[in-house]
Amino acid sequence: MIEWRAIILTFRLAFVVCAVLLVIGTPIATWLAFTRWRWKFLVESIVALPLVLPPTVLGFYVLVALGSNSPIGRWYRNLSGHGLPFTFEGLAIASVIYSLPFVVQPMVAAFSQVDRNLINASAILGASRLRTFFRVVMPLSVGGIITGVVLCFAHTLGEFGVVLMVGGNIPGVTETVSIAIYDNVQALNYAAANRMALLLMIFSFVTLSITYAINRRVWAIWPMHR
Repeated sequence: MIEWRAIILTFRLAFVVCAVLLVIGTPIATWLAFTRWRWKFLVESIVALPLVLPPTVLGFYVLVALGSNSPIGRWYRNLSGHGLPFTFEGLAIASVIYSLPFVVQPMVAAFSQVDRNLINASAILGASRLRTFFRVVMPLSVGGIITGVVLCFAHTLGEFGVVLMVGGNIPGVTETVSIAIYDNVQALNYAAANRMALLLMIFSFVTLSITYAINRRVWAIWPMHR
């Protein structure tokens, strides 16, 4: 039997993480793409750190940062009456941190490829930086934005180490598909694990196929970026 609660929770988590990272990742990527600050490599390193850190290490430090003894943990407990660890909210925060480079890096690459002459022309015509970004930079970077969102979504679907460290394994609250698959394998219920793993693999394949198809259409519309 397919554990639909875990699947629904996982997709809910993926949607939340993608939405949050679109909001906070776009300005970070914009700054990294256009700033000339000589020390920006330090910010790039911080953003990319989740790519090289073991998930359990990242999960441990996020757990400590969100714990009841931390300023964030105490503030949230006073606000909501309960802590962040082993809750959906804590899981979402950990997933946002873990998936940050998967959104920011494709956006930085796309923003950096936009012709600076177009940006300068927009400024000469009197457009503000914000208007130039939304009318020039973003339309020419659709491929990178789509890639970042899809990578974030797929990455969140398959998270395991960070999810286990920060969220634990609470059915209906923090038990994601990857945790459910692991539990079924531990219980020697390979049939259930196979069904869930196959469903996740098919969805990931279809999502990536659609993304590549959309990106090909984007480059066909703007051939200057080939």
